[in-house]
Amino acid sequence: MSCVALIERDLRLAWRGGGSTLLAVAFFATVVTLVPLGMAPIPGILRAMAGGIVVLCAALAALLSLDDLFQTDFEDGSLDLLATGPLSLESLAASKIAAHWLATGFPIVAISPLAAFAMELPTNSFVEMLKAVALGTPAISAVGAIGASLTMAARRGGLILPLIVLPLLTPVVIFGAGIVRSTGEGIPNGAVPYLAAYSLAAVLLSPFATAAGLRMNLSA
Repeated sequence: MSCVALIERDLRLAWRGGGSTLLAVAFFATVVTLVPLGMAPIPGILRAMAGGIVVLCAALAALLSLDDLFQTDFEDGSLDLLATGPLSLESLAASKIAAHWLATGFPIVAISPLAAFAMELPTNSFVEMLKAVALGTPAISAVGAIGASLTMAARRGGLILPLIVLPLLTPVVIFGAGIVRSTGEGIPNGAVPYLAAYSLAAVLLSPFATAAGLRMNLSA
């Protein structure tokens, strides 16, 4: 099976079954819409916190579907077949990361303007919100895959996964918040290259770290 075929297979399974993928997108849309209703109705405070809230919600939403990234294939034996096929574990991991972003990250990017509207951001911040989410979600999928590979054989892996992944996503939240906040305050935006660099490093290094986690669990 080629990388493209594996990505297509995972996308079909993600959207055909609904489940965690649709739940993740619905969770993101619901939380970013409800959070402003529970905060003080002061636009300045809401705008200052908007970037961090949205990126953090994207990370939490992704966690809902990360648990199934490898676990389902591991439990039904499909992962063993894939591991013995022509694809290396690194290519397998990269394909899974790409499929997860396309199924979860891309829809979150697409509906992120809803969050900007709900938080009463000015028009020029809409683009910055899109930029923060678009740069942050690949890192969320990449880092999440590492945690998913380490916990796929655990009986309660879904409880351990956030403890592994969320601390590693702290830079994504900090830089994503900085991108939106700097635009609202009219100051030079220096967070974009940092978030882009972190996301690029995560995407490039994650397949190797994820493959190591898969190799450890498959040989156990």
